[in-house]
Amino acid sequence: MKIYNCNVCDELIYFENTQCLNCGSLLGYLPVLDTMSSLEAIDGSLWKTLTPEARGDLYRKCHNYKEENVCNWMIPMDDMNAFCLSCRLDEIIPDLSISENREYWRRLEEAKRRLVYSLLRLGLPLRNKQEDPENGLGFAFLAEDKKPRIKESRKVITGHAQGKITINISEANDAIREKMRLNLNERYRTLLGHFRHEIGHYYWFLFIGKNRGLLSQFRDVFGNEQENYNQALKHYYSEGASADWQQQFVSAYASSHPWEDWAESWAHYLHMFDTLETARAWGLTVRFKKGNELRAIHLEHNLLSFEEMRNQWIYLSCSLNSLNRSMGMKDVYPFVWSETAIEKLRFIQQVIITLKER
Repeated sequence: MKIYNCNVCDELIYFENTQCLNCGSLLGYLPVLDTMSSLEAIDGSLWKTLTPEARGDLYRKCHNYKEENVCNWMIPMDDMNAFCLSCRLDEIIPDLSISENREYWRRLEEAKRRLVYSLLRLGLPLRNKQEDPENGLGFAFLAEDKKPRIKESRKVITGHAQGKITINISEANDAIREKMRLNLNERYRTLLGHFRHEIGHYYWFLFIGKNRGLLSQFRDVFGNEQENYNQALKHYYSEGASADWQQQFVSAYASSHPWEDWAESWAHYLHMFDTLETARAWGLTVRFKKGNELRAIHLEHNLLSFEEMRNQWIYLSCSLNSLNRSMGMKDVYPFVWSETAIEKLRFIQQVIITLKER
């Protein structure tokens, strides 16, 4: 994530902000230009941008910004869509007649916009179901229907199927998500992590499964996805991961099936990509002692060099974990990669570069 500043007073602003806390200027994100902009009202529906990249250009607020206050993205004046690039991916939103669902929806949209930001930065294709009904991407944010007098309530499983990503909105409840993390003995479980994992399934569906060459390479690295998926998950949830899972996988859940191995590895690549970009934007340098020599790594990510990204990530994640421990908090990144896991992450970068160059 880049660093943004208010165009009026130059105060630091964040990706989620709708207003500068220093001067009060209204803010909006311009996805086409990848920048936050201060805005000047023209009339009730049009806003003039003040960012140097598009000074004076006219934009409209996304419907979910203007009417629902769960978005801060803008739409160019000549784009007739009522929703921004991120919100038009929504197919089902939570029932807003239930009071807590609006807050859950806000958190879901916030995580999704961070995901979309990374996908745009990586140059990955991003088409919605209206543009491409067969291969486009859509999100359904659903709640379980829990009725005590009915034996069978509707169970909502977070997952992906044919371009549709379903998220159980209870994942936006911190207490429930932490309880699930503990019950499943997971080291890491976040809302953004779910989005990054499920989008990995989508890109496998979109590019790997339909490309014989990439599918063959995938099987060489991750294994045969034709293994019965339901039986594999049933075995994982009943028996757990093998004791030596860290020798081959980025997480215990990745050991359940090659599809999950790919999605978990994909999510970890996005963790690394976005966090390194943020570290670079803040000008972070990691200094460490090796033997008697003091070394420094100036953090930046380079999509063309996985080895450099890996080395920078090792030192950055170690420093972040140490900072968290100083605050009495758990590790930001509680994982250690094996050489096999590194090969999987390297393959994912190669796939991304291939897609970017198309």
